[in-house]
Amino acid sequence: MLPLSGWINAVADAVVPVVQPYFRAVSTALSVPMQAIRQALIWLPWPAAALMICAAAAGAGGVRLVAVAAAAVVYVLLADYWIEAMNTLALVILAVPLSVAAGFAIGVMAWRWPQLGPVVTAALDLMQTVPAFAYLIPLLLLFGFGPVVGLIASAIYAIPPMVRNVMLGLERVPSEVTEAGLMAGCNPRQSFWHVTLPTALPQLLVGVNQTTMAALSMVIVAAIIGGFQDIGWEVLSSMRKAEFGQSILSGLVIALMAILADRITRGFADREAGGAGGRLAGRTIMVMFAVSLGLGFLLRFFLAGGALMPGGDVTRQYVTVLNQWVLALVQDHAALFAAIKNGVLYAFLLPLRIGVSGAATPYLWGFVMTPGLIALYGVVCAALAGWAFVSGRWRLAVFVIMAGTLLFTGLQAFPWPVFVLGLALMAYQSMGWKMAVFVAAGTCLILANGLWAALVQSLYLCVVAVLLSGLIGAALGLWAASSDRVSAAVRPVCDALQTMPQFVFLIPALMFFKVGEFTALIAIVLYAVVPPIRYVEHGLRHVDAGVMEAVTQIGTTPWQRLWHVRLPLALPVIMLGVNQTIMAALSMLAIAALVGTRDLGQQVYVALGKADAGMGLVAGLSIAFIAIVSDRLIHAWIGSGFAPEDGAGSLDGGRG
Repeated sequence: MLPLSGWINAVADAVVPVVQPYFRAVSTALSVPMQAIRQALIWLPWPAAALMICAAAAGAGGVRLVAVAAAAVVYVLLADYWIEAMNTLALVILAVPLSVAAGFAIGVMAWRWPQLGPVVTAALDLMQTVPAFAYLIPLLLLFGFGPVVGLIASAIYAIPPMVRNVMLGLERVPSEVTEAGLMAGCNPRQSFWHVTLPTALPQLLVGVNQTTMAALSMVIVAAIIGGFQDIGWEVLSSMRKAEFGQSILSGLVIALMAILADRITRGFADREAGGAGGRLAGRTIMVMFAVSLGLGFLLRFFLAGGALMPGGDVTRQYVTVLNQWVLALVQDHAALFAAIKNGVLYAFLLPLRIGVSGAATPYLWGFVMTPGLIALYGVVCAALAGWAFVSGRWRLAVFVIMAGTLLFTGLQAFPWPVFVLGLALMAYQSMGWKMAVFVAAGTCLILANGLWAALVQSLYLCVVAVLLSGLIGAALGLWAASSDRVSAAVRPVCDALQTMPQFVFLIPALMFFKVGEFTALIAIVLYAVVPPIRYVEHGLRHVDAGVMEAVTQIGTTPWQRLWHVRLPLALPVIMLGVNQTIMAALSMLAIAALVGTRDLGQQVYVALGKADAGMGLVAGLSIAFIAIVSDRLIHAWIGSGFAPEDGAGSLDGGRG
């Protein structure tokens, strides 16, 4: 076994004591503004803060968004989470500017010096695919334990969306615009700040939106090493104590904050891009902010600190009742939930993990794989592979052999040399020999570090989650594409699922199905089901109208138009949805490790508990390797029109 984690720990043991004082100084410096923002938000009476939030909502989205903001404020107050919400908001308020500034600087450098582009893209891929738990370990060693470490983790996690949007926005500025600025007498610096940057501003504001959502999605993960009184800590502690009613209340606070932050930041981005009117002007918003501050000073001067807070004993009584009701609901229907869990586990999950040879028992399937049945199975697979090879479809023959072996042995017992060879061959066919070497080397490195079992478990969970998410999402997306009413009903649900932090998905899964890989699967599917819904609907709705009119005139049925025209034309867009589904499933592995998986995510989480930087980084990079390979292969298939040729592609292709 290759002791790569031990080597990393040895380097960390030598380097960390030397550089730790400097990082602790940065942590101390950041603690000052963070404490100041926290104290200011807590000091500000809630009516004044609510008026500020409503003013921002009015400027971003008009009356409807103001109603959403008011409802969110009322809920947070009634749930008695105002102080915790303000502490979370303080973390986001400080993390987002740090991420935006760093992302803007990196994006501008990558745009100005194109030779940095591949390096920056590779770094962003790693930052977005390595689980957050993996880089919490070095942060914990360097910065120590506390709220500031959670702030730094959130800021780092939220940098990539800003970098990508800065690069995209600057690249999309028309050359005619910059040439007009130069012809008007601008020097390069003036052309950038007064011509290029204002033109790219709408895309940059989209980056601010995504950066805000990324920072907010980290609040529960940051609570693991932050440990202060914020919403993330409330969700985490209530889940640990199995107080599901309270975890639902606190998780809903984060969901509402995420939805509101998404709508406000997206509204301002749309406004810069020339979106719909009905919103307050910037000067009016500033006046409302000033009035809110004045109201805050007056209320703080005349009233005691908690006089306006409606929470307290009544709220705690309601929480107790809700906890009891949820526990009673789970207990009353325990048999139903157990039947669902065992049915999926024994009929679907277990055969995929251990294969037909292991799952076919009298207890599970009612029969066993006798030598005669095994021989018949082998003959059928060999016959299908031979037919495919004789027909000139050697790729199909290879697929039949590998799929037949996989179904028989399961992922756990699948021969690893065949796995490595098959994956490398797939990479070679899609993107050439460089990608094949990268795939083979990365897989062998995972094997050499003793992570084969964890890798197989990760692939098993992700494959099942992607299949279920794809089937459910494709069905809903197809339904939404054929009905405007269904589309209108599905859209807000997708928006809510897409804006909620990942931890929130564990609450209902854990509540009904307890710990285990089935619970992890449910949480992953809930998080990963949105991309197939959105991309299938988008792809089907945007098929060229002229093509549809032509095939309708020749007398095709709706079913023929769907299967022979709309789906083939929408396939590239749908494959992008498959790509995003895989990315979402992989990003949930480390989060799902909290409910009892045995995959690479669990390795990362265990390493965090032991402060084992080596194992955490090796396992995290293994997850990133799977994500990057999946991303590159799918983009290669899309770019080649699903007919890859030998030698095509290269290792440093960018993300879509």
